Amino acid sequence: MIVTTNRIPVAAGHEIDFEDRFRHRVHLVDSAPGFIRNEVHRPKPKPFDRDSGEWRDDPDAQGFYEIKTWWRSFEDFIAWTQSESFAKAHRNRPPKEMFAGPNVLEVHEVFTSTDLEV
Repeated sequence: MIVTTNRIPVAAGHEIDFEDRFRHRVHLVDSAPGFIRNEVHRPKPKPFDRDSGEWRDDPDAQGFYEIKTWWRSFEDFIAWTQSESFAKAHRNRPPKEMFAGPNVLEVHEVFTSTDLEV
């Protein structure tokens, strides 16, 4: 199993519009072969202050939204990205001013502690 994470820096003031795009998405990925689930993670910039031992809010910190999709295999994910459904789902691109910088796409393989050799 793999997890893809699209880390997206959303510009201040555009958070609600960005989240609305996911609330109203067309859900085409949901029926893609090998697709397991999708999550959107909202950033909560809360650095830990080691001197005080407390967490604090940092409203000026740039957080990243994370769009995560779980797939049976990397090949299933690649097939999705090459499909007509993917093209249709990504056709209505948001305005560039919605973003505070480029996104970063990461792919991770899922394993459990029982998968590791000791």
